[in-house]
Amino acid sequence: MPESLNQWHAEHVNFAQLLALFERELARFHEGERPDYALMLDIVDYLRYYPDRFHHAREDVAFERLVARDPNLRVRINRLLQEHRVIARAGDELLRLLNDVADEAMVPREAVEAAAATYLVYYRHHLATEERDIMPRTAELLDAEDWAAVGAAVPAGPDPLFGDAAEARYAALRRLIDLEAKTR
Repeated sequence: MPESLNQWHAEHVNFAQLLALFERELARFHEGERPDYALMLDIVDYLRYYPDRFHHAREDVAFERLVARDPNLRVRINRLLQEHRVIARAGDELLRLLNDVADEAMVPREAVEAAAATYLVYYRHHLATEERDIMPRTAELLDAEDWAAVGAAVPAGPDPLFGDAAEARYAALRRLIDLEAKTR
């Protein structure tokens, strides 16, 4: 399996882990407890920042080349590209609501829960569809030249959370992830 595809899968695993952490805090919110809003904000902020600037940019190139090799995938790929936009908008709305709640503004609980549910459902469905339907076809159809184009799609840069050294903004989230990994 090409290194780019391995990275694609590893990032999906990371994103799913963050969604699970977010959902755990959301359950606390739902039960009327005080969740860790800073953690929730860091998760959604990261999921809005890193995937859109790096992960999706590489996927876009892979998707374009995949459709060139198998035009029958066009509808599925177009749907995934649309989901990127829906997830981004849902993430923006969720960030806005969480910031309001963290700032102690009056926000209906139902609005936060609905925005979070929309975000979680779309994101998880999107990841599952790519893993199940698209990545196997990508592994079959793309060649070394295609993967070189995917790798060149964005400048190389460290992952601000899962890279060798987490950025200061994500330090607390990284410590939690590392701690949970040790207890598994």
